[in-house]
Amino acid sequence: MITIQEAKTKNELTEFIKFPFSLYKGNAYWVPPIISDELATFDKTKNPAFESAEAAFYLARKNNIIVGRIAVIINWDEVNKQEKSKVRFGWFDVIDDIEVTKALLEKVYETGRKNNLEYVEGPMGFSNLDKVGVLTEGFDELGTMITWYNHPYYAQHFEQLGYVTEKEYVENKFPFANAKPEFFEKINELVKKRYQLKPINFKSTKDVMPYVDKMFDLFNESYAKLSSFVAISDVQKEYFKKKYISFINPEYIKYVEDKDGNLVAFAIVMPSFSKALQKANGKLFPFGFLHLLKAKRSSKDVIFYLIGVHPEYQNKGVTAVIFNEYHKTFTENGIENCFRTPELSDNIAIQLIWKNFNPVIHCRRKTFRKEL
Repeated sequence: MITIQEAKTKNELTEFIKFPFSLYKGNAYWVPPIISDELATFDKTKNPAFESAEAAFYLARKNNIIVGRIAVIINWDEVNKQEKSKVRFGWFDVIDDIEVTKALLEKVYETGRKNNLEYVEGPMGFSNLDKVGVLTEGFDELGTMITWYNHPYYAQHFEQLGYVTEKEYVENKFPFANAKPEFFEKINELVKKRYQLKPINFKSTKDVMPYVDKMFDLFNESYAKLSSFVAISDVQKEYFKKKYISFINPEYIKYVEDKDGNLVAFAIVMPSFSKALQKANGKLFPFGFLHLLKAKRSSKDVIFYLIGVHPEYQNKGVTAVIFNEYHKTFTENGIENCFRTPELSDNIAIQLIWKNFNPVIHCRRKTFRKEL
């Protein structure tokens, strides 16, 4: 018999977070989260996403053993401001038993119908900076701290239950050796001269901080036209500033300004923490933080986390300025491989940015939809 229990207490939420640790035990490609960080994400007093969203967390048990989990989410900004009558689900993990999947998804339907919503989409988090999609290709590729990993049967369960593909995402990689300076050095100089632009580099996190609010404002402007985009609020800016910026090497954050000091483009690259997180196994102490610190200093793999260009400067070659600066930084740091976060497969504009690097798709993922 399958029973579904809502996880409310700290102990119950810790069980919710720890379930994948047993599900993927021994899996060489799954990257565990930091347990304390996940707890903070689910804490209504700490995560500002709860100002405009609500969520409930459920565990499935069979013979008193945890066999699945799911988070049911309503982003009210998405529902009210974008008029998308949608209930989300995320943090979905399950054994290969479609009856368990069915029982967990029933909690999503109950919430959706209770709030007169029209359809379900997932897996996805609270906002655009959360993880998204169920992996459909690339099961033998090492995950990242900003993606979910899952077994191949997840997508099969959704399809068997009548779900259809809502969005498809691709993840690309390329060796740094593919980043030939001749592709962007000349354009970099022409663009800087024509539009009177200048790149800004950093040596300390302290120097980055005064620019972060501008960066998130530009992020909102850059991605506003995407159908899935929900703008980041001022409170969320502060939260993400504290949560992510200190993790990122300051030299991996690049800004481009115009002659009046207005931010027109930005990019954030992160060192790969995947292997360090596997060694940490969910805990910062006593040694987990040392593994992360070592990765921050010496990882030879990097992940292009975010890149944004003001709408007025899109398709004008501004990314050449950014890539020129990264080429110098990566050369100094001996970077070997570059990875990109999930990008919508129909976002041709972002894909064209990378064409000269000869990237290859190494993972695909999807969100699935079902009408209520």
